[in-house]
Amino acid sequence: MYTILPMSMAPSMSDIKTDVPEEGSSQTVKVQLKLREMIFSGELQAGARLTELAVVERLGVSRTPIRAALIRLEQEGLLQPWPSGGFAVRTFSESDVADAIELRGTLEGLAARVAAERGVVAAVLEQAKQCLAGIDQLLQALTLNDEAFSSYVRLNAHFHGLLGQLSGSAMLQRELERVGSLPFASPSGFVVAQANSPQARDMLVVAQDQHRQVLDAVERREGARAEAIMREHSRLAQRNLRDAVRSPETPTNPVGMRLIRPN
Repeated sequence: MYTILPMSMAPSMSDIKTDVPEEGSSQTVKVQLKLREMIFSGELQAGARLTELAVVERLGVSRTPIRAALIRLEQEGLLQPWPSGGFAVRTFSESDVADAIELRGTLEGLAARVAAERGVVAAVLEQAKQCLAGIDQLLQALTLNDEAFSSYVRLNAHFHGLLGQLSGSAMLQRELERVGSLPFASPSGFVVAQANSPQARDMLVVAQDQHRQVLDAVERREGARAEAIMREHSRLAQRNLRDAVRSPETPTNPVGMRLIRPN
């Protein structure tokens, strides 16, 4: 079983603090990644309180990068302030995650419509087609192993990124990157949670057909159709979310399922 960690919540510009220390940024990133890994693996449980001193003792790192890492994790949405000081590991309701996925689908639908209506750069369209050709090659196998799923996640993320580029809108690309980093809202956020289910490959085949259809709509300059396909595409992620939350067989660690509470 391999592990893929979901991206966490990106802050709005109004939420960004300006007192994050800049020095020792490399060490800060290391601490940030380590704490994120500990949260998603369950080593730091939902609701657990974190203080600078406790993290210093646990990781053996000076307080300056730890302070910066904790602030960044708060900005990402994985931590929330503790009334008496420090932070606590956040939890997310199923509705929170569903809303994030819905928001991504809405923005991706808009990006697809804009791409169709304005026209696209041929080179980026060709990259998207090559990306889908790689996914087609993976799906030729009747069953997918862990390596194949890892490759799918990589290619799927690349395709969704190219979709933003096809829009030709820097504003849309920024917002797509922002919403894609919301907790569990990335394009492959729940693919891994369903990796061992009998229907896993079938769901990817359906998703791939939608990928193909949206590119066809973009090329034909059918904006409304392109938008509708991407909105429907997000429904697959919604279904994977419901199945992952409700299935007793869903592994908790790979996608940080311990942080999600049913409605």
